[in-house]
This record gives sequence, structure tokens and C-alpha cells, in this order.
Amino acid sequence: MQAEIRSENKKPETRRKFDVIIIGAGPAGYTAAIYTSRAKRETLIISGILPGGQLMLTTEVENFPGFANGIMGPELMTTMRQQAERMGTAIIDDEVVNVDFRHKPFKILTYSEEYEADSVIIATGATPRKIGAKGEQEFSARGVSYCATCDGPFFKNQDIVVAGGGDSAMEEAIFLTKFANKVHVVHRKDTLRASKVMQDRAFENKKIQFHWNTIIEEVKGNQKVSQIMVKDVTTNNVNTLEVGGLFVAIGHEPNTKLFKGQIELDEQGYVALKNHTQTNVEGIFAAGDVHDHRYRQAITAAAFGCMAAIDVDKYLSERKK
Repeated sequence: MQAEIRSENKKPETRRKFDVIIIGAGPAGYTAAIYTSRAKRETLIISGILPGGQLMLTTEVENFPGFANGIMGPELMTTMRQQAERMGTAIIDDEVVNVDFRHKPFKILTYSEEYEADSVIIATGATPRKIGAKGEQEFSARGVSYCATCDGPFFKNQDIVVAGGGDSAMEEAIFLTKFANKVHVVHRKDTLRASKVMQDRAFENKKIQFHWNTIIEEVKGNQKVSQIMVKDVTTNNVNTLEVGGLFVAIGHEPNTKLFKGQIELDEQGYVALKNHTQTNVEGIFAAGDVHDHRYRQAITAAAFGCMAAIDVDKYLSERKK
């Protein structure tokens, strides 16, 4: 099956070899492509199974600079894609199934074709872990969120739930108290995994209420979340929390399985960077949430995309000397 080609300027059906191939099409991938294409590098984006990344699953984005009144996540990604195409980037909506970074030129195999590249930017991002509760997926971006920094301001003067017991969950719960009336922390155990300093901060915050030995059974609502059904695993009692939202904070899975054994990953599975955006393999770079497990913002992903593109351009220039 031939992959869908979006770019009118460069057609992968007549070209299999590129200066740079970008794997992934979120803010990092699109930004990298804009820069490499403007630098006159033959650039191909292989978008993956979710062109546009996690922002395609969000609603309004208020914290991306340049949009005074905010912008919908899918609209932002569509605009970035169009900008990359206008610069000459070729884009295929296909999924990479295998790579060979051991030899140059690098080989990248999709479901429909094999491509070669002198350099590669990995921008496959990370996927938030789900709790698997009934209604979680249905209400994603309609009250269910995986990023307090992104969506917290939308929940002013509401009661909300945070699921999790680690440092990330405590950070999100504390951050959300800036906006919410009350934050219910639901944790399946009777002790937290978070560091003591984060535990102490959370325990001292009067807006945070803990629900121990408790799991989320179901997310309910009409157009948006209005109720969370929680179950006490010691008594099997089910209670209803009248809340406006649910923030799931149980970690992320970097989308790096494809690269195991090809490049160095850290103990959490994120791409390990050696020099700015360079991996341990010369010519292979990374940008965005695939290596950044601290910030995980659209704007930082875009910034890393810019950095990776500049590093790639320098790398390709030096190879020709």
C-alpha cells in the first residue's frame, strides 16, 4: 500500500533518499522540518499513527505563544504541518516499522516503503499512561487531562481529581490548587511513592484531600466530566465524587521501542542525548518528549525541534567538508 503523500513540492514516490528524515509529526517534528527545509535540506516527515501528536487529542491551547485568544490543538498542528509543507517538506502518513542505524545511509522501513537518510531526527514523543477506567477515553479532552500545566487554568473554582501517588502526581495536585476549590488525590495504596519533600508539601496543602486504597472505577458526565466513581479496594465500597475534571498523573511511556538496540536509551526508556540533541550514534538526533521527561510542553518540543534541525544542518555541512 502506497503511503499518502501530502507535499506538492517533493514526492517520496520518486525519491527514496533524503538528507534528513524526521520520524514523528508533533510540534518537535514539524518545527524541525520547517528549519531543515528552509536550510535547503531534502526533508521527509514520516508522521506515524497520530499525525500531529498528542495535541490532536486536545481542545483549546492557551499557552502556545502567538495566539492571543488561544487555538485548538488540531488547528495548531494543521497550521504547523501546512507551514512545513510550504517550506518544501515531504510528508507521508505512514508508520515506521523498523530502522537500521548501524550503517550509513540510515535505513527506515515503513509499512509501504523503505527510505534512506543521511541524518535522522527522532520526534516520536511519549504517551501518557492510562488508568483504564470506564469513560476515561470517552472524556479525554472533555474533562480528562494528562497535563496540569496545560489544562489547569480551565478548571478554575472547580473540584477535581488527580490519580497517582508519585512525584508527578503530587506536583500536579499542588499546581492545581492554584485554580481548583479542592483537589482529590486518588491513590490505590495507603502510602505515596512520592519523595518525602513532595509528600510533605501535599499533606500541608489544605486544598488537597487524599483517598487511600482507592481506584477510579468510572468517569461520568454529559458533554464534560461531572462525576468520578471511586472504589475502596479494602471494602469494595463505591463513592461518587462530584467534580469537573480528572488529571491522570501515573507517568508517560516514551515511544522508543522501535529504537532499542539501535541507539542508547536511559533507564526509563527515553532517548539519551550525548551532545545537545545528538544521540550516541553520529547522525541520529532527537527532539521533544521522546527525550524530555521534565517539561513535556508543546513549546519546549518545538524548541527542541529547532535545536535538532540546526544541529542536523551543521552535521550535514561538516560531512561534506
